[in-house]
Amino acid sequence: MENKDKSSVIFGNQIDQKTIKKGLKSKQKFVKKFGDDSNKEYHLALENIPTLDFIGAQNLILSDAPLALPKKPVVVGNIRMGFGHYRISIALASCAKALGYDPIWMDLASFDATGSKMIRSQNDLYSLGSRLSQKFKLFNALVWEPMNSEGFRQITYNSIDQKNAELLTPLYHDLPKDIPYVATHVWPSQGAIHAGLTHVVNAIPDNWPMALHLSEGAIHAVQTPFAYLGYKMLNGMAKKSLKGIPESDIYEVGHYIDHELVSNIEKDVEARVNRIQKDEPTRILTSVGGAGAGAKSFLEIVNHLIPKVKEGKVALFINLGDHLDMYEFLKKKISGFENMCITHFDRYDETKEFVNKMDKSVIKGIHIFYHKNIFEAVYSTNLLMRHVELLITKPSELAFYPVVKVMMKHIGGHEVYGAIHAQEIGDSTFECPDKKSMSEMLDHLLTDKELLIHLNKQIVKLKATGIYDGGYKAIELAVKGK
Repeated sequence: MENKDKSSVIFGNQIDQKTIKKGLKSKQKFVKKFGDDSNKEYHLALENIPTLDFIGAQNLILSDAPLALPKKPVVVGNIRMGFGHYRISIALASCAKALGYDPIWMDLASFDATGSKMIRSQNDLYSLGSRLSQKFKLFNALVWEPMNSEGFRQITYNSIDQKNAELLTPLYHDLPKDIPYVATHVWPSQGAIHAGLTHVVNAIPDNWPMALHLSEGAIHAVQTPFAYLGYKMLNGMAKKSLKGIPESDIYEVGHYIDHELVSNIEKDVEARVNRIQKDEPTRILTSVGGAGAGAKSFLEIVNHLIPKVKEGKVALFINLGDHLDMYEFLKKKISGFENMCITHFDRYDETKEFVNKMDKSVIKGIHIFYHKNIFEAVYSTNLLMRHVELLITKPSELAFYPVVKVMMKHIGGHEVYGAIHAQEIGDSTFECPDKKSMSEMLDHLLTDKELLIHLNKQIVKLKATGIYDGGYKAIELAVKGK
């Protein structure tokens, strides 16, 4: 493995010695905690992912024998951090399949290796912080918001991450150097570059430019003009002006969206408009994130919508993901809630069957979905969103999806600019940070048919501009390479 140092100079910008030493100390800390496997040769094998059988995606697992690859492989490198990076990864795998390639799933956090253990330990801390930020306003104001908007933004943070990423290289032993590789989190991208891979795309998820997402040596793909400008000049990533990213290393590609969603936009919007015009119950989907945060907000939303469900004005769909504890919370807080709900728990085939019939019938009531399997938990939202008029979500990765969104309060300052982008292109509301603003927004959308139809038709207009084609373009960049 090449394992060249990338923490001392980043895009021609010299990093101070104090930060360089801090990065080395961080790497040594993880080696001491999880062991040194830098000289180990890990072998990999492929196994099917049943949930993603429609795109033929296969998962990389540890093996005793060297890896045998399909004819036209594209690796999607990712980690589970919430649901967002998995959702974007599924989108890219879907686009790879649509373009004639064989998508391969590589979750760096899933292996029994030093680098994987390092990722899991950092992810646990991030998930804890996310939940604490929703419970304690002082922690959110003094720690979480500043860290997610400014702390991760600094180029010194990237320097430390680059040093830690050297621990990931043994997992890339079986991959050919020129294999197309698209990463939906910066760590898989950094690991691939350190390992000497040459066709790496770093698919940046957020609209707020942060040095956290830099992976020098990779092609950086961003979803918006705002992100392109910020990353191109490394804006605000140090107290002094920085040398920016070379033109050949960064592309604005558009939103990373599944082929199944993009190719059906016109059909799905037409079905939504027809339901609105027929005055059928407005279908509203809300999805619990991978970290399980935001319980209070979900409670407020559900309480506000229950009377409208009883009146036949709303059909409510709640995807719990793999967080059954949210259901227990709602049952505890809402009297008789269990009896109001139709549950779809851990029966993915039944969930798919239900979804397939959604456009053929008038649906009423409250439907709750839960799947223990991570792929099923994530993709259930994708299945459902095609058949609803509104998605209530925090402005995370779902802010970029082709469905009308009602934005909840962000979790982490980096999400703010996802909400701003979505409202400005016109397929979303502005951010509704509290009970009052959320209730007012929902009431307005439920009574103003013309507005709801307008927002849905805007998605068709946006598709014509190519804004939802980012997934295809990211795959094409990886295949072409630099």
